[in-house]
Amino acid sequence: MKNDFKPVADHRFSFRADWGAVDCRVVAVDPNKTLSYTWAAYGLESVVTWTLTATSTGTRLRMEHSGFRGDQQQAYQGATYGWQRFFAALEQTLTRID
Repeated sequence: MKNDFKPVADHRFSFRADWGAVDCRVVAVDPNKTLSYTWAAYGLESVVTWTLTATSTGTRLRMEHSGFRGDQQQAYQGATYGWQRFFAALEQTLTRID
């Protein structure tokens, strides 16, 4: 599987980090608006969706990670922790751009 991302429906890619690896497949793309892809790792089959919405002061970014089953509390908690770290780093990066 290639590790390069392309915003094209059905393109397969993967993420690798210190916590492991996740296999993904692009589900939907609406350029400059929405990107959805599957997230498959450690028995979790879920979907991550990013949405951009124009506002009067810039752009709002929304991320939704859906598809957790009730018996996947550990995966849910791990994802919650990981996404919090990701967004904290993104926020730091964006403040340096101003």
